[in-house]
Amino acid sequence: MDEERLGDDVAPPVLPPDFVTDLAQGHDSLKLGLALGSGAARGWAHIGVLQALLEAGVVPNIIAGCSVGAVVGGCHAAGKLDAVEAFARSLTKRRILGLLDFQLAGAGLIGGERLRLLLERDLGPLTIGELKLRFAAVSTEIATGHEVWLTQGSLVDAIRASYALPGIFEPIVSGRRVLMDGALVNPIPVTLARALGADVVICVNLNGDPRSRGTVIPAHGCDRTSQSPVPMATSWWSRLQTRRRMSEALHARPAIRVRRPASILTDAFNIAQDRIARSRLAGDPPDLMISPRLAEIGLFEFHRAAETISLGRAATEKLLPEIQEVLAVHAASR
Repeated sequence: MDEERLGDDVAPPVLPPDFVTDLAQGHDSLKLGLALGSGAARGWAHIGVLQALLEAGVVPNIIAGCSVGAVVGGCHAAGKLDAVEAFARSLTKRRILGLLDFQLAGAGLIGGERLRLLLERDLGPLTIGELKLRFAAVSTEIATGHEVWLTQGSLVDAIRASYALPGIFEPIVSGRRVLMDGALVNPIPVTLARALGADVVICVNLNGDPRSRGTVIPAHGCDRTSQSPVPMATSWWSRLQTRRRMSEALHARPAIRVRRPASILTDAFNIAQDRIARSRLAGDPPDLMISPRLAEIGLFEFHRAAETISLGRAATEKLLPEIQEVLAVHAASR
């Protein structure tokens, strides 16, 4: 496996000693891999994606997940897709608050103990090696910035390590490594899906809606108002008139919505994640990409699961003819 494909700015993934040998054994049949991306509450769309694929007879052999993609992908690999759907649809704003164990001390605002107990209730002591399909999650080692591929051990711990958003959730300590959200290095793990043995990779980009993707504004000046500068006044009457004109100029500008610090923080993380994802996908593109139209779904609007699942299903059903065609072409060429 060529580790240079990861790019110079990303440390090589950390693999168990026998992982590369295992991949080299080869496979006789076509292997379909899903790369499920990060995106917080938008991740419920993964449920709709999986449901639409399975109903059409498109069954993945391999799932690589990052953050919420690891949550949904791991639950599906454990045969618990219906359970995670029921949980998502049951969420209300009040219940979401009840699941968050806030803390003032520690490395994260949320301890994550209540969420861990929920995962353990449904997934139990399952290990990744016991799953019926190949699964792995992406995480980030904080001290080094290494991209860590979680391919063995506790399924619950792998999922938690993949979604441990910096400053929000407590990091996960695994051996000598401190692990946090995989979106910091690989938001849509196409590379991991291929490394797991996938011949065809379909990725799900939760931030691929054209309405929410950034571009370049080549020329812009920073002006406090849209009016010409007001000359300095000398008399008290002139100063009063100057203040009045400045006030009118400011109020004439288009209204700007005041954003809370938490909203600014999540938007900043989302922008960085989108740019990283674009870079990684350019270096190792998937065979097909599903991009649900999720621009209107806020990153922490977990209570909108029904709508989000429907959007994931709709995007997949629209792409099904192309998916089936690509799979047929790859199968015929083997």
